[in-house]
Amino acid sequence: MLINKVPVPAHSDAATRLARDVLEETSDLRPRVELDPPDAATRSEARWRGVAAEVMEITATGPFKCGFSASSHLLAVVERGALAHGESRIDGVVVSTRRDIGRTLSFIPKGYAFQGTFMPRILPRCGNLYIDPALSLADPQLQFAEIEFEPQFFFDEPALWTTARKILRLVGKGDDNRLYAETLTAALAIELVRFRGRGGLKPATARGGLAEWQRRAVVEFINDNLERNISLTELASLVRLSPTHFCKAFTRSMSMPPHQYQLRQRVDRAKLLLADTDRSITDVALATGYSASSNFATAFRKVTGVTPRAFQRSLV
Repeated sequence: MLINKVPVPAHSDAATRLARDVLEETSDLRPRVELDPPDAATRSEARWRGVAAEVMEITATGPFKCGFSASSHLLAVVERGALAHGESRIDGVVVSTRRDIGRTLSFIPKGYAFQGTFMPRILPRCGNLYIDPALSLADPQLQFAEIEFEPQFFFDEPALWTTARKILRLVGKGDDNRLYAETLTAALAIELVRFRGRGGLKPATARGGLAEWQRRAVVEFINDNLERNISLTELASLVRLSPTHFCKAFTRSMSMPPHQYQLRQRVDRAKLLLADTDRSITDVALATGYSASSNFATAFRKVTGVTPRAFQRSLV
């Protein structure tokens, strides 16, 4: 459903130009949270000037993945939902393992790559607002287009929540009141800027941690080599640090030492592989860097609290 139509009187050049401007401004704003499997949710959509909105009802009772990376901002509004387990990542780094996600907001700015793997306990109902970073509806004094926002998961902000929910209700009702929708969009920009000004959307960085390029290089290398036994020296050499300095810096940046991060990433990979019930436990163990299934079972249970076989049976 597209709510961006402008009535154009016959032989009106001004009206024609206005309609063209509005359509051009909305036509490029077509980002979307991608789901795997694609039919994991039902969706209702609408678009107005500067913002696209959708309501999603998760229908998948098994594990599913979602991802987003675009030139727009994403404000995700979770009305209800709880997870048996799950992880949310930005640029490959685990940011949150929160399970109770109902009545929360998450913000992923333009250019950031978000990925999540989830096993629902209470099927989530959520809404996504895709916001044009060059939002022309915003007050010029806000300088909205020039602000560098930071990502944040599962936070609470009453004013932002209220405004976002009003926009999403228009989608659910099929309301084509364009003036009201654009007024709410302008208000949403104000609330985002106000929240950022009060310290939201700007998570503190750990002193003495890895530089951004170092963190990305190490995380990508670990994730690409989960089946290998990587040494501390090998990781440290990637970012030109001594093993001791690297270990301290990594722990400050990631809130866990390198071996624990590798363990969690291996278990996360194993969960996805175990979803294929035709795979044996031994095959999954080898694919995630364990030469013996007993060692894999011990590591898996340490993180999840259950054995790999029990986890696999729970998916059937």
